Amino acid sequence: MNPREYDIEPVDLSWCPGCGNFQILSALKEALAELEIPPQDVVLISGIGQAAKTPHFMKGHIIQGLHGRALPVATGVKAANPELTVLAIGGDGDMYGEGGNHLLHTIRRNPDLTNLVHNNMVYGLTKGQASPTSPVGLKTPIQVEGVFSEPLNPVALAISQGASFVARTFSANTELTKEVIKAAILHKGYALVDIFQPCVSFNKVNTYKWFRENTIVMEDSPEKLRDRKRAMELALSGPPFPLGILYRDDSGRPCFEDRLQAYRRSKVPLWKRTPDLAGIAAYIETLREGELKGGRES
Repeated sequence: MNPREYDIEPVDLSWCPGCGNFQILSALKEALAELEIPPQDVVLISGIGQAAKTPHFMKGHIIQGLHGRALPVATGVKAANPELTVLAIGGDGDMYGEGGNHLLHTIRRNPDLTNLVHNNMVYGLTKGQASPTSPVGLKTPIQVEGVFSEPLNPVALAISQGASFVARTFSANTELTKEVIKAAILHKGYALVDIFQPCVSFNKVNTYKWFRENTIVMEDSPEKLRDRKRAMELALSGPPFPLGILYRDDSGRPCFEDRLQAYRRSKVPLWKRTPDLAGIAAYIETLREGELKGGRES
């Protein structure tokens, strides 16, 4: 399958020249093409931000919701139609800031979806304010004396909370990013992919040069990837920050949608089912009669 099948032309890309989002967009298209997943089987869900514009620039079903709210929507989509490939896409502010609470509960539920986070360590859309992952000392138009809050470590957080797939990559390493995205999509369960992505306009510290000098690609066996303690040690290490799959639980842990009552008797997606309107009406009538009876007795 050709990645160009995901292209939308003409399209007015609103990212700055040199932005790492271009590389992530390219890697995502290539990953989906190599997995031979056609656009009509893909749902791209985002919130607000530069990274959240990614679904605008490729073919697929698209839902753009509120700031930080991509994950609950993605969980609902997967529950309604488990046959779809569902991706929640956003930046570090969108997913880890406004969406931080949803991140925690999505990890708990373990829906079968892929969460791509473009981590440039600033709020790019609103002109460079500090984000949850901004390093201490980074000066921004708002934090003029430098950031003093400790940065969030999203991969360590995800591993500690029991996420079944956790990875980190760097947008300029397009081959690694593509392969990690493919592995995340194929994984059965929630998969977090934190992607280092330089913001060429508003982050003059964490540049392409900085990321190249402060990251290292890991070469690991499947056995090592199952070691959660080792994964946590890697997540807490750096610089240099390890790139690749940090942790993968392939033990067959049930997904959120698999546990739903709606799929215990049948795996047919909800939208393909014919509702039993007569049965629903009869059930509602029993509830109404119960309420009337209770009212008379009281």
